[in-house]
Order: sequence, then C-alpha cells, then structure tokens
Amino acid sequence: MKARRIQPARFGLFLATLAFCSVLTPMVSLAAPYAAMVIDARDGKVLHSRNADTRLHPASLTKMMTLYIAMEAVENGEISLDTKVKISKNAAAEPPSKLGLQAGQRIALRYLIRAAAVKSANDAATAIGEAIEGSEAAFARRMNRTAKALGMSNTTFKNMHGLTETGHMSTARDMTTLGRHVLYDYPDYYNLFSRRSTSAGIKTVNNTNRRLLAAYKGADGIKTGYTRAAGFNLVASAERGNKRVIATVFGGRSTATRNAKVAELLDLGFNRSASRVALRKPSLPAYQGKTQPVGKTIRVATAVKKSLRPVLRPTTTDEKQPSSVATAAMPEESVVAAATVIEHDIQSALLQAQDNTGVTLASLKEEPSPPPQPKVVTRISTAGGRHWGINVGRYTSRFAAEKMLLKTALAEMATLDGSLRKVVKNSRGFEANFLGMTKETADLACRRLQARQVTCYTLGPS
Repeated sequence: MKARRIQPARFGLFLATLAFCSVLTPMVSLAAPYAAMVIDARDGKVLHSRNADTRLHPASLTKMMTLYIAMEAVENGEISLDTKVKISKNAAAEPPSKLGLQAGQRIALRYLIRAAAVKSANDAATAIGEAIEGSEAAFARRMNRTAKALGMSNTTFKNMHGLTETGHMSTARDMTTLGRHVLYDYPDYYNLFSRRSTSAGIKTVNNTNRRLLAAYKGADGIKTGYTRAAGFNLVASAERGNKRVIATVFGGRSTATRNAKVAELLDLGFNRSASRVALRKPSLPAYQGKTQPVGKTIRVATAVKKSLRPVLRPTTTDEKQPSSVATAAMPEESVVAAATVIEHDIQSALLQAQDNTGVTLASLKEEPSPPPQPKVVTRISTAGGRHWGINVGRYTSRFAAEKMLLKTALAEMATLDGSLRKVVKNSRGFEANFLGMTKETADLACRRLQARQVTCYTLGPS
C-alpha cells in the first residue's frame, strides 16, 4: 500500500495542537489553587499560613458546619438523636458519595450524623439539614448565621454537603476556625471523626480519612473533601503529649499528596508550638436556632377554662394556718407547681393551670388537717434510695427550662409526683431536671417520656 504524504501545512497544524495541549495539561492540574493553615489548637495561635484568606471551594469540608449545627440542635433540644427522619426525594437523589437512602425511608438522626461525619455521605447531610430547618435554603441561611457567629468572615454556604455551587466558598482560615470549634464546643461528639468505620443504621461505613488516621501518630480527625473544582481538601487535628495542632489544606492533587502535605504541616505545627500553653477554648457562639424545643403540645382531657384559687379547709379556733399557705394571694391564670414537700402532708394540691402553650390541668385535692406548726422542707430527702433524677433537655433561658418542666410534670404525674423540679444553669445553658427519685422511678419516667418523643436521660447519684 502506498504511504500517504502529510502536507506541510497540516503537519504544522498538528504540531501547534500538540504544543497547545502540552501547555493546557498543567493548567488543568492547577485548577484548584493551593492554600494552607496551621494553628496551635490550644490557644488558636497561627503557626503557618499560605493563601489562608483566598476564597476557594470547600467541598465536603462543608459538612463540618452541617454536623456542628446538628450537634447544636441536639444539645439545645431542637431534635433528638433518636428522632426518626423521613428521607425526602431531594435527599435521596443526591450524587455520591452517599449512604444509599431511599425516599420515604425513616432513619434515626444519629445514623445520618455518623454517615455524614465518617463516610461524607451527601444524602445524609441533606437529610440532616431538612430535618432541622425544613429545607436546603433555610438550612443554608442558618449555616451562614452560624458561620458569622463563629467569626468565619469569608465563608458563604449554599448547601449542606459541599458539592460545587456558584458562590459556595470558604477559606483555609475559616475552615480551621470551624474545625477548632467542632473540637472544643462539642467534645462528646468529636470521637466520630476518628472512627475507622461505624454503623450507619442500614450498613457499616468506612472513614474517608482512614489512611491519615492510620499513618500519622496522634491524628484523630477531622474532615476530608474532594470535588474537581476544589481538589483534595482536608482539615486534620492531631494530639501528641500536651500539644494539639490543627492543619488545613485546600487544593491537593491527590489523596496521597494531600495526606503527605498535611503530615508535613502537622510536623511543622508540633515543632513550632510551645511546650506549655494555657488552654483557651474558643467562646461558644450565640445560638442561631429555634428558641423553643420541638415537641408535642400535651392537652389533658379534664381541662377547665379558668384557674381557681385554692380553698382553705375548715380549722378549729385554736389551730393556726401557716401564713405561707393561708395568706398567699394567687393571681388568675397563674401556674403553681408542687415544688416543696411539706412534712406530714399539710396539703397536696396541684392548682388548675393553663399557659399560653395550651397545656392545662384540673386537679384539686383536700387532705386531713395537719398537726400544729408544721415544718416546711425545701428539698427532697435522699433517704430511701431517692438519689436519682432525670433530665428533660437543655434550654437557652430559665423560662424555657421551667416551662418544659411544668409541661412534663403535668403530662407524667404518675412517675414524677413527689419529685423536685430544678433548673441548673451551666456554661451551655439551663438544664431542666427532676430530682429526688428512685432509680426504678427515674428509669420508668424516661421510658414513658421517650415514648412520647420527649428527650430524657437519667441522672445518677453523682
């Protein structure tokens, strides 16, 4: 066969095309710019930065914010880890990585959190956002409010999973800040990020960061991310001795090169950080969620329309009523709680109550006359094994905690009668507790409340 002759003009065009492709190839590999940040996690001191304030695609590092809000919502009583979340068509249709959720399926929130944290499942992340705020748009607005409260000044979220979307951008500095808050604000949940694998309800999932966790001594999290636009991203934390370092990389070229760079940066951080540094945890941001917990309004069938004043029982002429009982004027529509225990049972009565949530009760009992000069006991005795209690949530205000205690007491009189309602303030809010119970009664009360979808756990003698 006779060989075809290549025309000089065509050959020149071929060489030009080849040269253009050779130039284009490195340009494509540089589509995801590099950025890095290293801090001493104990006090937040910056140990290294490069392009740390350049707005780039965060990819699945986004899920750190989704998970942070989920932890916040659980801790503030918006939703429970055991809440069964119904999967929407929108969540089920998310592209991989995914857990494989089906539209209409119901799954506990705890499994969605595990799947998003460990496998970086997009469908689980979307389901979390929809369960808490109702829609992707509403959850994105909350993400941005929370980011602002955390000091993430160069971040804009458009979705809860991190798939590439116009305007969905962050920086190495902001993601490092977020990683530090995840570590210190909700330490009880942080162990999720170090699990090599975990049960996500419908199957066991493996950690996307397991290679670094296995290869780098002291590494225990936090989150990987990858899209074509972002490259290979990672926020990693490691602890050695009394030192803890957080390193962030944007724009890695592969999992292997990204992990190698993060290991290099973690080494740099341990070498540059001081041996002794006073721990200064970041401040907990202002709560950006709902002010009241999600739950059912409980109505009692024996409700009345008007709260009655307590009626004094007949007494003999030489018998005096305690002034705290006989002279207390009770205003209309007030809610009187059985918060003190009166020795010898002076008068056991719950006033008919009605508050603006629609919770009502009608119950007024009269007891035999007590001996003269009764003594008022202001706390429940711990004798007889009554060292236990239950907690029904943490709230952002004392009013909200007291309101929940009253609603719970009215709904579950059978097991909570005789217990002491107490609001305990701590750094994270106001705890709503019932105290002075036996272990058996506390366990029974929690089981009955959890059956009504009310968050509850027992408190031991300690």
